[in-house]
Amino acid sequence: MKHFLTLLDYTGEEILELLNLADQLKYELKHGIPHPHLQGKTLGMIFQKSSTRTRVSFETGMVQLGGYPLVLNANELQMGRGEPIQDTARVLSRYIDGIMIRTYAQKDVEDLAKYGSIPIINGLTDFAHPCQILADLMTIREYKGDLDGLKMCYIGDGNNMANSLIVGGLKTGMQVSIATPDDYRPDPKVLEFAAGYGDKFTLTNDIFAAAADADVVITDVWASMGQEGEAEKRKVAFKGYQINAELMQKAKGDAMVLHCLPAHREEEITAEVFEAHANEIFDEAENRLHAQKAILVKLLK
Repeated sequence: MKHFLTLLDYTGEEILELLNLADQLKYELKHGIPHPHLQGKTLGMIFQKSSTRTRVSFETGMVQLGGYPLVLNANELQMGRGEPIQDTARVLSRYIDGIMIRTYAQKDVEDLAKYGSIPIINGLTDFAHPCQILADLMTIREYKGDLDGLKMCYIGDGNNMANSLIVGGLKTGMQVSIATPDDYRPDPKVLEFAAGYGDKFTLTNDIFAAAADADVVITDVWASMGQEGEAEKRKVAFKGYQINAELMQKAKGDAMVLHCLPAHREEEITAEVFEAHANEIFDEAENRLHAQKAILVKLLK
């Protein structure tokens, strides 16, 4: 395992191995068992998008593993003034042991991996959010015991979350159902991948059909970072694509609800449903820490 760029690069078995390691690291933290696997290692963290959970979880996780997190604001780097990303990759490879980057273009992450000689972790791009999905899968296992055979339903924009949920869910044996407006479907590359799973994957614009008998229902904001100028347009497009009490009646009685946060209550999810499932949602947020520590150990140890 050289990089962590997208879940498309990994088998279902490799994803489950990461989840098992995340479980172990979480257990050790909760029981005060030291695990300084990355003593003496330095992780550079490049942020071109603002962050709460990604920054705090990676920074804290690196410290808990005995390493050193180095925050690199893109505006303060020479790449913010036009230095080619391939030069940044080659320079940083001489100084540090790994890079986590949270940015817009997937190509930037791929170029760092191509031109650098150290592990690269995708903290988020417009195409994929693999760290978040690893935490989601970890949380679902904690509540449901196993992933194989469960039905995951996603309601909303066919964005990076949808892309990565489709891949992660299908590769770990889940049935995946996506409900999104026709103009906001997931990436064609991901849909081509999903087509290979036959009736285990469905794509529809009917939210009630998507949620029928679901074990877990997931959503995300209607306007992601960089799309704020489209907020009003998106509110019109996604009207009706909301997780609410009526929708949850279609899912199983013990269905979970997850949201990667931040949540805009009364838009993609009602306050009532959010608060009813707050424990699951904030366990999901916490599990970013443990899942990402597993990635760090696998790549940097």
